[in-house]
This record gives sequence, structure tokens and C-alpha cells, in this order.
Amino acid sequence: MNHEQLERMNKGKGFIAALDQSGGSTPKALKAYGVDESSYSGEDEMFDLVHAMRTRIITNQAFSSEKVLAAILFEQTMDRKIEGEYTADYLWNVKKIVPILKIDKGLAEEKNHVKLMKPIPGLDELLEHAVKERHIFGTKERSVILDYDEQGIKEVIDQQFELGLKVFSHGLVPILEPEVDINNPKKAESEEFMKKCIKEHLAKLAPDVRIIFKVTIPTKANLYEDIMADPHVVRVVALSGGYSRDKANELLAENRGLIASFSRALADGLSAKQSDSEFTEMLKGSIESIYKASIS
Repeated sequence: MNHEQLERMNKGKGFIAALDQSGGSTPKALKAYGVDESSYSGEDEMFDLVHAMRTRIITNQAFSSEKVLAAILFEQTMDRKIEGEYTADYLWNVKKIVPILKIDKGLAEEKNHVKLMKPIPGLDELLEHAVKERHIFGTKERSVILDYDEQGIKEVIDQQFELGLKVFSHGLVPILEPEVDINNPKKAESEEFMKKCIKEHLAKLAPDVRIIFKVTIPTKANLYEDIMADPHVVRVVALSGGYSRDKANELLAENRGLIASFSRALADGLSAKQSDSEFTEMLKGSIESIYKASIS
């Protein structure tokens, strides 16, 4: 584990840029960027275009360690290069931004009002490759809670911690992401029960274990403050969850210590058709607004 990166993630000011759109979400991300499906043929061309989009963001002068702590990468992005260096090496060596890898393979079918993670084939090999060859600091893994169901929520948290401990055993810091859907009709109740399950698991961890949580911005402000205070917890970060950037920032700012880990809300307004100066101004404005909400 890189202890300089750990210290940055624990105490640094800023937020996490989620640049981890995978195969299923890439066409939507490209379309929002002004590149529709008629612009490419097949997955190879699609992934070339989305890597070009991510490269334009990462290499931009506005995307700096002054306000961005870390970036979450898609597995294929980890194995591609930016300006001659593998993406994670470029992020850390050039930008001093911590590289994190999305490892989940998407969601299973809904059961007990939740969607667990699908199995992750070749996980040990992937984690070893990430640590030893691509110099990744941590991982991110997502599941979703759609309604209040104690059995389902318990299964989500059990799975998240089981995977998280596997990740930690390889020398990586896991980001556990049990997302509570913003349209969950009992969102507040789901969050309260989820927190109870999380605290039960935290109490059982060995002293050296370090984890990060990525959560939906809670209905009850400052719900996760006691989680943040747990010695195992490096940071608690928030996803935008379908809210507009302005709304996500507004809600985030109500929660002390909670920082952003935004994807769509970060890239919103960026376009392949923009000039470099237009692109920079849009990205700079997005980063500034998310940063302010994260440090409030």
C-alpha cells in the first residue's frame, strides 16, 4: 500500500472523479459528450473514443491535485496509456492524483429489493495485476438497494465487506459502494438500517484494515459522521445518484466531512465539439463547484 496516497485520501482536501463508465454505460456517456452511436462501429472504436474523452479530462489543466484527490478507472482504462504512461502512473506521477479501479462486473437480478454484485471471475489475478503492474491504490465495487428490506440490505453489506476484505488482503484499499437508490420509497429507513449493518461489520474488523465507503447522499444530513470517525474508515464519499450537479452539490454541502465521488455530474456539459478553451472553462467550473461542496 502506498502510504503517501493513503494519507492523501484520508486527510486531503478535494473529491474523487469517477471516470469508470464500463461497457454498458459507455454509449450513454459518449452520447452526453456529443458522440452518438453512428460515430463508431463496434466496441473497440467505442472504447477508443471514451478513452480519448477521459484523456482529454485527465490531461486538462483544470484537472489537478489541487481539487481532485483521486480518479476511479474502468479496467480497460487501467491498461491503456496517456502520454506514454499507463493511466494510473500518469495520474500519480504527473498529476499526484490517486488511481482507483472499478472491479465489479455489474449488478445481478433484483432479489429482496436489492441488486447484489455479479460474480467477478479471475478476481485474484485482476487484483495482483492492479497492484504489481499498474500501481493502483484501491478498488470500487457497487451494489444497489431499491427498497427497505432488512434481508436484502444485510446481504448487500455482507457481500460488500466480504469482497472488501479480499481486496484489502491484496494490499489495496476497497471503496465499498452500497448505493441506496434515490427513488427508494423508504430511503431514510434503508439508510438507517444499512448504517446499523455497517457498524456491526466494522466492529469485527482487524485493527489494520482500512476501507472507504461510497454512499448515496443521505436523507438525514450527517448520518454517516460516526462512520467517518471509525478508525478503519479512511473516508466516506458520495455518489451523485441521478441528481443534477447543482442539486447533488447542494445536498452534499449539508453533510460535514462527506466529499463527492461524482461521474455524470462531473462530466455534465462537456462536449467533444467544444474548443479547448471552452472545454477547460466548463471543466474548471464543474470541478470548482464540486470541490466547494466537498469542503463545506
